[in-house]
Parts: sequence; C-alpha cells; structure tokens
Amino acid sequence: MQELTHYIGGAHVKGTSGRFADVYNPATGEVQAKVPLANVEEMAQAVDIAAKSQPAWAAVNPQRRARVMMKFVSLLNRDMDKLAEALSREHGKTLPDAAGDVQRGLEVVEYCIGAPQLLKGEFTDDAGPGIDMYSMKQALGVCAGITPFNFPAMIPMWMFAPAIVCGNAFILKPSERDPSVPLMLAELLEEAGLPTGIIQVVNGDKEAVDAILDHDVIQSVGFVGSTPIAEYIYGRGCANGKRVQCFGGAKNHMIIMPDADMDQAADALIGAGYGAAGERCMAISVAVPVGEETADRLVEKLVPRIEALKVGPYTSGKDVDYGPVVTAAAKENILGLVETGIAQGAELVVDGRDFSLQGYEDGFFVGPHLFDRVTTDMDIYQKEIFGPVLSCVRAKTYEEAIGYAMDHEYGNGTAIFTRDGDAARDFASRINVGMVGVNVPIPVPLAYHTFGGWKKSMFGDLNQHGPDAFKFYTRTKTVTSRWPSGIKEGGEFNFKPME
Repeated sequence: MQELTHYIGGAHVKGTSGRFADVYNPATGEVQAKVPLANVEEMAQAVDIAAKSQPAWAAVNPQRRARVMMKFVSLLNRDMDKLAEALSREHGKTLPDAAGDVQRGLEVVEYCIGAPQLLKGEFTDDAGPGIDMYSMKQALGVCAGITPFNFPAMIPMWMFAPAIVCGNAFILKPSERDPSVPLMLAELLEEAGLPTGIIQVVNGDKEAVDAILDHDVIQSVGFVGSTPIAEYIYGRGCANGKRVQCFGGAKNHMIIMPDADMDQAADALIGAGYGAAGERCMAISVAVPVGEETADRLVEKLVPRIEALKVGPYTSGKDVDYGPVVTAAAKENILGLVETGIAQGAELVVDGRDFSLQGYEDGFFVGPHLFDRVTTDMDIYQKEIFGPVLSCVRAKTYEEAIGYAMDHEYGNGTAIFTRDGDAARDFASRINVGMVGVNVPIPVPLAYHTFGGWKKSMFGDLNQHGPDAFKFYTRTKTVTSRWPSGIKEGGEFNFKPME
C-alpha cells in the first residue's frame, strides 16, 4: 500500500508521529493509500523552515515573483490530465469535473501574475510643508491554509497563489481524504522556480490544525469547510492574534419565477444540484418555484432528467454525470437525512436509496433524490446535506420565495431564473446572500472578483481571491517623510536681499 508524505523543505518527508489516516478509492470502497497525520513538532519544523526562507523571497521584486506564477500556469496546463486523474482517483469526481477543479484554481494563479500592479502603494507629495507621504503593501510573513476535500486543487490555489506572490511563505494543511494533488502542486511550484521552503504541505487532522492556530509565527489562517469548524478556527485564530478568514456551510436557494424558461431552469438545477454528487458549497440544494403551476411544471421537467442521470466511476468515461461521495460516513449521513425527510412528511418524488452499481457495490455511490413539498421546519431544509439531494419548497409569491433565502442562517449563494428584469434587479439588490446568480445557477465569481458568502457561511471581513486576497495577505505601512530644505553647511550661493 502506498504511504504518502508531507512536503517540507523542498522534499517529500515521511511522517514521524506514527499516526495515519486511510485514503480511499470512493468508487470501490478500498483503501488505496495512507497519509501521515502530523504532530505539533512536525508542524513546528515546517513553520521554522518557512520563516527562515520567507525574508529572502519577500525581497524579490513582485515582477520576478509573478514570473514564477507564469511558469506555474504553464506547468499546470502541461500536467492537467495527470492532476485530474489523481484528483478523481481520491475524490471520486468525474474527469471533466476534476479538470474544472484544477482550471478554476489556475485562473486565480493567472490573476496573481498581475502582482506588480496589485501591490502598488500610494504616494502624496507635499502632503504638508516639505512633507511627502506614501504607503507600502508588505508581506505578513508565514501564512497558513486549511482546505477541504471537495476542491483539493482549486481552493489550495485560491489561498497559496496570492499569499506567495505577495511575498509570504505558506503552510498548506489539505484534507487528509484526498491529499495527493496538493503534494503535486507543491512540486510544480518549485519546478516553476519557487525557492525551497516557501510552500510546505503538512498533512494532518485536528492536532495539526491546532498547531497552526497556536503557533505565534503564523500570521494568517484561511479555512474552507463546515460552519462549526469555521467558527472554531475563527475564534481560536483571532484569539491568538491572527488574521483569519473562514468559509463555512451553505444552503443555496434557486427561485424560479412563473415566466422563467422551464427547460433552462430544469437543466440548470440538474447540473447545480447533482454535479460532483452535490459535494459543493455552491450547489443548489433548494428549488423555490413561485406558484403551484410553476412548481408542477418544474417537477414534471425535473423527474425524467434526474432519472436519466448516469452515476458511475470516473473510469467509465466522460459521459458519467457524477461519481461517488467521498467516504462511507458521508454516504451514511446523506441517506440518513433522506430517511428523516420522509419521516417528517416530505414527498420523495425520485428515490435513489436502492441505487447499486454492478461491480462497485462497496463504493460510496448515492443515487439521485428529489423531494417535493418540503417545508422550512424539516431537517433536509435546514441542514447542509452535501449530497445528490434536491428539495423543492413551493412558494405562493415572490416575496415568500425571497423570504426563504433571506431567513436561512446560511448565505453563500443564490439564484433567480426569470425573464423579468425588474424582478431580477430587485432580487439582486435585496437578497442578503454573498453571491447572486441571475439565470446563472452556480454564481462563482471569476478570479478578478471575490468569492465570499454572508451570514453563517463566512467569518471574517475579506473574501477569497480577487482584490481582497491581496489585502488579506499584506499589511499596509504608511511613511511620512520630510527632508530639510536648503544647504546647512558650506558655501552660500543665493543672493541676499538688499538691506
């Protein structure tokens, strides 16, 4: 069995804690590797190397740091298929979806090539008599990121690319469920010319996380995962004086107005609700049709599309719609919530509980589910299922529909499907959700805008990627400067006034 490593000081390093986690093949249910779980001493070693390497990297001018990112983009494109296959093997995503995971991270790296412009300070001459003022954006030092299993390429790049190009060193603690791609990314960064010690990948569990939060050298921490863990990391990190941004759970609503193109809306819901087996923080898990007729038409369109979904391993070809969920525990949790939904009175229109794939009976596959007539007091509405389960909550009016999204504790993403520009404009203006789609089901912003939810979906004051990333990974220093005027010593060359 393969034994994975950490990546510390420019080399693959075996774990010394004696603790390991199993890495599964989600399609077969078999353990395919074991990954070491770092202890406090191993984390401290990585931080020490990063801290010693960082000052020289920060002294490199932004243009040369950007050139490393240029080369990194080239290497990502070169190894795209290799990265996607490794990602699919451990996560279970289809190959096109895995390549998309890498691509969306790559786009943030491309944005970071603009570091010379994005790191420019400000200057004011003659702010006072003989006084100039200017600001500088300077690196924090050593930064850290704690990333989730569902995007093992994209989210690490969302964090480490801007951090590194700003002149920081970076400690990445990836998910122990699919750690191979983060290790591969570290290798590619150093192949691109990144100095040894600037990127460190330290695998681990809560012990490693707490070591990050408590280490006084680490200046900032980024996290993506569940809301309870986000709250924990945010509270402990801030209490230790760190700059922290944490992104938590989601329950994303899509409002379907009576005038919407119902085929377009149904197709959008299929991709947004069932893609990646629903394991996306931006997945649409709640459809809110406005009016009974709209709801009936929508459900009628959805059922045959859901029943036609092809579920299977990534090795079955590019026409597979989605693969397994990541672990047996995830599958058990999803099916448990499905049973709860039935018990609480929701109408199970498409039942995927008996789904089984010949030859892959031990895999973590979950069939697609569709609930109708879901109410807001049900567990399947209140909780993030993170699986291929779509709930239909019928609303009588637009105001009732928008109220569902606004009243929910999560506020990551939302969408409206309509032909009415006035309704769309009102929705975008009023909704208390961080990312909004108008006839776009998964409104993940492009790299030069920022990604971030509201309410209990995000803790912190700066979003991921885009301009906010360059603010998060730098601190501003403002200099007030005065130089004495005139010649204080030596000869005088000015004409004296006549007396």
